[in-house]
Amino acid sequence: MKEDRKDLQPVRPSERFLVFAAPAIEDAEIEEVVASLKSGWLGSGPKVARFESDFSAYKGGLYAIAVNSCTAALHLSLLAANLQPGDEVITTALTFCSTVNAIIHSDATPVLADVEPETMNIDPAQVEAKITSKTKAILPVHFAGRPCNMDALCTIAERYGLMVIEDCAHAIETEYKGGKAGTFGDFGCFSFYVTKNIITGEGGMVLTRRAEDAGRIKTLALHGMSRDAWQRFGDEGYKHYYVVGCGFKYNMMDLQAAIGIHQLKRTDRLWHRRKAIWKSYDEAFTDLPLKLPAEPEPQTRHAYHLYTILVDETQTGISRDDFLSAMTAHNIGVGVHYLSIPEHPYYQKSFGWKPDDFPKAKRIGRQTVSLPLSAKLSDEDVDDVIEAVGRIIKYYS
Repeated sequence: MKEDRKDLQPVRPSERFLVFAAPAIEDAEIEEVVASLKSGWLGSGPKVARFESDFSAYKGGLYAIAVNSCTAALHLSLLAANLQPGDEVITTALTFCSTVNAIIHSDATPVLADVEPETMNIDPAQVEAKITSKTKAILPVHFAGRPCNMDALCTIAERYGLMVIEDCAHAIETEYKGGKAGTFGDFGCFSFYVTKNIITGEGGMVLTRRAEDAGRIKTLALHGMSRDAWQRFGDEGYKHYYVVGCGFKYNMMDLQAAIGIHQLKRTDRLWHRRKAIWKSYDEAFTDLPLKLPAEPEPQTRHAYHLYTILVDETQTGISRDDFLSAMTAHNIGVGVHYLSIPEHPYYQKSFGWKPDDFPKAKRIGRQTVSLPLSAKLSDEDVDDVIEAVGRIIKYYS
């Protein structure tokens, strides 16, 4: 039975619009940024080095190179993998465009594999089916913070002699059978974008276990200049640099790292808050005709980055896009993660990909909605999200 129309009045007033994935910023970050401003050292410097060291320790001691985005991290990792034009890299059909764009910018050829419907992660069986003599790497994405099946993917990589480059944009805290996301493959790439679990505004990180790969990435991230070129203006006097490769402007600034070093200290506290919100959503929505996220698999740690529901119009009476509009009308921000890659005109034109060729990613991409999930959310905010979802679904179903 449909609810009264009065129940569709906005849950929140417009002046209290709930921004999707607003970051939890505290005084420590603000004070560190101010200290950087007062120091006069704003670019890459000692705070970037400290953030790299702290992140390396958090992830178990691998080499860590800070860059200005996860996209840059992916691009540099693919270049360090020594891919040649025409080499193929297999990745998921359900991801943000930067995953595929990084492959294209490295002059390799992206090859898509469909996903597992429950985990929404890349399907190892589909990966193996796409391997050819040109395949050189697998690029799995730990979607929403849930770890991929790294046992299966690493076994496939070893069997065929392939490199593994992990897209960990959603997976800072993620663990799989005692191992941390980003440490299974040859490279792990992380995001500290403003909507992520740990933020620097814009920013990323590469993890690798080989010193030579770390050195190359460090050099390519700053124009191809010789390592530690950022020190050329330091208090020990001017240092000449040498361009040893054709690099990029991908370095992180101290202003960004000033935020990250304090965010990283609170990783577990922020994770526990998001976990609590996740459980509140699970309990509140259990009787609604929505597809909720699957429970985390045994021996894993979910990063709880995205809480994604699937809105099937045949069950709910409302389309996904109308649901998005209804949530916005309640002054609650929502996201879509993601339309499948083959839905986008550029990739259709460039690679001939069709949504129907990846049916699981297509269905998820056309039904998925990401609800607010941030450690900044108050209990009142969470209650508002729950009330808005309940009102909309009960009205239309």
